[in-house]
Amino acid sequence: MGRDGTMTEYSIDSQYLNEEMKLKVYTPENFSPLYKYHFCIMQDGNDYFQMGRAATLSDQLHADKEIENTIFIGIHYHNKHDRRDKYHPDGNRQGDYVNFLVREVVPFLDEELPGFHMGNGRTLAGDSLAGTLALMTATRFPNVFGNVIMQSPYVDPHVMEVVKAAKDLSSLTIYHTIGNSETAVETTDGATKDFLTPNLDLQQYLSQQSLSYVFHELDGDHTWKSWQQDFKRALLTIFG
Repeated sequence: MGRDGTMTEYSIDSQYLNEEMKLKVYTPENFSPLYKYHFCIMQDGNDYFQMGRAATLSDQLHADKEIENTIFIGIHYHNKHDRRDKYHPDGNRQGDYVNFLVREVVPFLDEELPGFHMGNGRTLAGDSLAGTLALMTATRFPNVFGNVIMQSPYVDPHVMEVVKAAKDLSSLTIYHTIGNSETAVETTDGATKDFLTPNLDLQQYLSQQSLSYVFHELDGDHTWKSWQQDFKRALLTIFG
């Protein structure tokens, strides 16, 4: 099936990660450098393009004028171990990955593409551990990333500590979902964890803070079937 927009692949030779990182960038039909665009930066990028159908949703929502001008950027991992190292709150490369996002990806996108050059023009999106990374990064750098889409994020005491340590969440807009069946999720280290309860604790905390916060408890589990069905609503919430 043909696409209305255009997919372009870029590379960043990351000094923080000591590796070449690929960015898949999907610009909408009628893209023009004369306009300004929101950036939706998706960790688990290939998953969001393939299973989340990000390009298809971009085509539909732009054609129907349901969202503002938005460019979708996907950044992917090598394997499940690399993903855990970069996204997990205790991953040994998470700090380097956050530096890569803040100090390499953002300047690159601002140079290459016509964005708004401010926090509320940039959204971090992610599922599971990628959602955790989005939240932790935006709470630390709210002036760089003003919006978060987190679908079924992994939440533990470390994550809660980071969120509660944030001095000011008021500039953030957060879209947060968790499935009501996510009580026994198999994680990459072979453990089985309850995702639902910690997410409801996080929801209780965030709903009491001064920020723009939208939460939905989905009738579903920790799979792309749930996230894909929810992703359109997430995009309409943030970019509508």
